[in-house]
Amino acid sequence: MTLYGSSSPADPSGPARKPITLPRLAEMTAAGERIAMLTCYDASFAALCDRAGVDVLLVGDSLGMVIQGESSTLPVTLEAMRYHVACVARGLANASGSAIVIGDLPYASYHASPQEAFVSASVLMQAGAQMVKLEGAGRDNAWLIETIAFLVARGILVCAHFGLTPQSVHQLGGYRVQGRGEEAADRLFADCRAAEAAGASMLVLEMVPAPLAARVCEALVIPGIGIGAGVQCDGQVLVLHDMLGVYPGRRPRFVRNFAVDDAGQARDCEGAVRAYVAAVKDAGFPAAEHGFER
Repeated sequence: MTLYGSSSPADPSGPARKPITLPRLAEMTAAGERIAMLTCYDASFAALCDRAGVDVLLVGDSLGMVIQGESSTLPVTLEAMRYHVACVARGLANASGSAIVIGDLPYASYHASPQEAFVSASVLMQAGAQMVKLEGAGRDNAWLIETIAFLVARGILVCAHFGLTPQSVHQLGGYRVQGRGEEAADRLFADCRAAEAAGASMLVLEMVPAPLAARVCEALVIPGIGIGAGVQCDGQVLVLHDMLGVYPGRRPRFVRNFAVDDAGQARDCEGAVRAYVAAVKDAGFPAAEHGFER
């Protein structure tokens, strides 16, 4: 099954895409069609990414670093997230776009209680998000599982984020691979299973060994989206500014600069995004050098 009929996402003259809904994502995962996700923070790039075939736009709290110039995601506020979600949602609406929008719940906006999480999630949903993303970290994620169930019971779609979770960077001891060793791997696997059982619609797995990510995605029905987690995930996500090669910070191992082709020739922004989508769809990205085997 293919989302684009006889046209590829790199063919702007092809037929309009079907809207990317939760059932559509489930169909794609069941059919083995990889999901292409990118972060997005404004109206213009929302329209461009949708036109280039991106399935999911993540309004990530990574905007703290790539937009605001912060050293981490921790200073990002709920109001900043609401503003950028609204920008992306308007950009898609004005372009009659098809992608689904996920909004990150920022640090300290959902940790105190499920009720706090519901209030914060409602802000992003009212701004135009169709799903919210929450991060789990540490040895005990029972609170997160409870929060996921609470939100889902009230009609809010949830994406759970495990592995390297930037909001917990100090607790994790820096930007390090997670799930190494049998005990840590089993704990992360159990958290992913529990999130699905609680009603999560999607997972993001960041910087976990590729065999562990493959184990998770094989066991779960919901799609698992990798970032530094190997090619066997159900889809991939990158930070837009990383894959365009414009973020001045250190480039993580799992990033590929799609603004330059294999011959060293520059692509424009839309060409770079189309190349990323095509590489995700045909499993050309990520390659072995973009991940971690153990």
